[in-house]
Amino acid sequence: MTDLKDATLHKRIRADISKRILTGAWPPGHRIPFEHELMTEYGCSRMTVNKALGPLAESGLIVRRRGAGSFVSRPRIHSVVLDIPDIPAEVTARGEPYGYDLLSQKSRISSRREIEELGLASPVEVLALRCLHRASGRPFALEERLINLEAAPEAAGVDFALTAPGSWLLGHVPWTEAEHRISAANVPKATSAALGIEPMAACLVLERQTWRGADRITHVRLTFPGEAYDLVARFAPQPHSARG
Repeated sequence: MTDLKDATLHKRIRADISKRILTGAWPPGHRIPFEHELMTEYGCSRMTVNKALGPLAESGLIVRRRGAGSFVSRPRIHSVVLDIPDIPAEVTARGEPYGYDLLSQKSRISSRREIEELGLASPVEVLALRCLHRASGRPFALEERLINLEAAPEAAGVDFALTAPGSWLLGHVPWTEAEHRISAANVPKATSAALGIEPMAACLVLERQTWRGADRITHVRLTFPGEAYDLVARFAPQPHSARG
């Protein structure tokens, strides 16, 4: 009888907490009552409270911090960018002179980490590029790019000291699908030095993969000083959702 009561009670506690979070009564960062407070409120054991909180943590609704308690999660924002940015064109559109430095260009067999970044099953020959984009003479973005030379073999013969790789790819290699991942990061010393900013300064990092059919063409990591760049997407409702 006690086991049946505990099973029902932990579901009730979980439902109560979920409701308060999902209705906004407990906003992100709000501290959930301590375990002993929940035990008193519901007249139950610590085990019952843990059975209630465990699934909430697994689902991402709450974060449990040892010694501090449990808190409503702060959701990560997934930003959708609908186009492939062409940095030279964007800098010029801002009315600033564009500058560019090729820091390194090397053809080689992909490392294990690079295989994962490109989403491939086995090593391939890649072109590894590191470039610095400038706006009005100031560092604007650090570009670290891999080009899959099996998918875009013509890239091997290009002198990217003269042409930014992103602009060349947009003009020469058709793509059918792209994936963006956007995050904020405190970058390592080598990156901050290239960008002329303080070590561990906040930066915006955009990682992108592009495909042509089933072929993985490129993986690029663009690092922008936090104040230098923003990402904007304009949306129109799809016909099936316009009535919703």
